Amino acid sequence: MENQENLSRRGFIQTTAYGAAATAAFSSAPSAGVAGANDRINIGVIGLGTIAKNHAKKLAEIKDEDNCTIVAICDIWDQRFKDYIDGTPHFKGVKELFGSEPTQYRDYRELINDPKVDKVLVATPEHWHERMSIEACNAGKAVYCEKPMTHSAEEAVRVLKAIKENDTIFQVGVQGMSDDSYISARKVIEDGMLGQVFQCQIDYVRRYSDNSGPWRTHAKSGDPKPADLDWNAFLGPAWKRPWDARRYWDWRNYWDYSGGVSTDLFVHRITRMINACNLAEPIRGIGMGGIFKWDDGREVPDSFEMLLEYDGGPTVYCLGTMGNKHSNEHCIRGYEGTLVFENPGFNVYSQKDDNYGEVIYTHTKTGGENQALHHKNHHAAMRANDASLLNCPPELGYYGVVAVGLANEGYKLKKCMTWDAERGRVVSA
Repeated sequence: MENQENLSRRGFIQTTAYGAAATAAFSSAPSAGVAGANDRINIGVIGLGTIAKNHAKKLAEIKDEDNCTIVAICDIWDQRFKDYIDGTPHFKGVKELFGSEPTQYRDYRELINDPKVDKVLVATPEHWHERMSIEACNAGKAVYCEKPMTHSAEEAVRVLKAIKENDTIFQVGVQGMSDDSYISARKVIEDGMLGQVFQCQIDYVRRYSDNSGPWRTHAKSGDPKPADLDWNAFLGPAWKRPWDARRYWDWRNYWDYSGGVSTDLFVHRITRMINACNLAEPIRGIGMGGIFKWDDGREVPDSFEMLLEYDGGPTVYCLGTMGNKHSNEHCIRGYEGTLVFENPGFNVYSQKDDNYGEVIYTHTKTGGENQALHHKNHHAAMRANDASLLNCPPELGYYGVVAVGLANEGYKLKKCMTWDAERGRVVSA
């Protein structure tokens, strides 16, 4: 692969409240996906599963005040079109939510090139994120890509290149970044309230039922393929394999399509700490865990932990067990104080001897972990043609994918890993 521009520490991190880095590449030219202040934003949705249904519900909540609608949809299974348009017992359907029936496409490239589509929402399995995002950028669309931004760190570099070349307004779907606690935490750290920051601690823990386990439906490998489902289109850039119902329904359990706990869950958490502590690529990372309980043919671990080291500090630890939901405190430890994310947003506790444990600062958050807020933020950036307004810009998405990429590769190889910026890949440390 050709050498990529070195994405050095703090080189892209945002410099304004809620914003992406105000680099010339992202601010000098008119951006793709620009909409006028009063123009309706027409959205095309690729992938019509549960996540896309959740997006439709949230977009319907803001459709009038934010002047947006879903005009096109794409999937590789006909049944998904019917469910998405007409609804299911737990979903009203976009025809009722938005008052019209969107255009249907079986080929995502036709949706991307539909002239009425202003914004492409990528809500597919991870292994498709890179290709669809790059093609949408090249077609001059704004993009909202579900987390993780890409399946691998190497792919994230290529997506960033396409964003830069096309001046795309690109929001990564880590909707927790629409909670202002993390940009506010960074201001507290920059003001010196914590002193030197040494360590961060986060988690994403769940307890799945004994008879299913993480991300497992009741699909069996021998189940027949629905006649109207295009299996080859699902596989796309992944390895070509015979139909396997478990790989389709339970794709988060297989390395070909997902990074498991780290890419599906840890990205939510590590992105927050990267933003709060103004971090970039880790200098070392490792993942540990295994398939400890649900040895049911899955490939990704059901228990996973990640440890990262950043140049000059801090270290960041993340716990992720899927069999126990007792959580860790989300906190940032400094020499002068400890910042703990808790109601009403976060509190800072003194580490000094004369008032140890005393609350010395409280932040009451605005916003929240909400898809509707995240879309409104994306639309505001589109209308202003200003990528610095984005709550979760692609640079932040890239840093998150690099972090979990080090952990996943470290787990597979049982080694500490690092990021080689010159070659744009994860390598042994």
